[in-house]
Amino acid sequence: MELFSGLLSSLGLSGAAGLNAYIPLLVVGLLSRFGVMDLAAPFDLLANPWVLLAVAVIGALDFVGDKIPGVDHVLHVAGGVLNTAAGAVLFASQTGVADLPPGLSMALGLIVAGGVHGARTAVRPVATATTGGLGNPVVSTAEDAMSLLVSLFAVFIPILAVIVLVALVVVAYRLWSRVRGRRRAI
Repeated sequence: MELFSGLLSSLGLSGAAGLNAYIPLLVVGLLSRFGVMDLAAPFDLLANPWVLLAVAVIGALDFVGDKIPGVDHVLHVAGGVLNTAAGAVLFASQTGVADLPPGLSMALGLIVAGGVHGARTAVRPVATATTGGLGNPVVSTAEDAMSLLVSLFAVFIPILAVIVLVALVVVAYRLWSRVRGRRRAI
């Protein structure tokens, strides 16, 4: 049962990283630092105070930058690499999946985080086009809140984290399909 729970937790954390790389890294690092959860070595480095400080500072800069038109686009391009890498690290960091080969764990995290980031990337232009870019800070804040929620669910109620991620991907796909269908009709 621990393996199943660990897999669900890993899926949730890597999916949360697809939305925002820094929030789940910070959540996991802080929870490990305060003894709430254990991280597999060498990922227990996430609980180091200096690593936590660096993640928090970069995360704060990303949080602010993602609310500024133009800067948000640059951050999303960089996020294609950073978010997927964070997802790979978070997936592999969970002690419940320690029986999986590390390469497989990282690949699974990369796929999950990349998939969620891809869905996010497909939906963001919809918000930009329909609001002239004015809705992007609202969408960004919602993404950050969802990343925090899914991160916490992944640690404390893993099955709920996976359900929320699946729902997010379905909603993103439907929005993207609807806009794509309207473009073809024009």
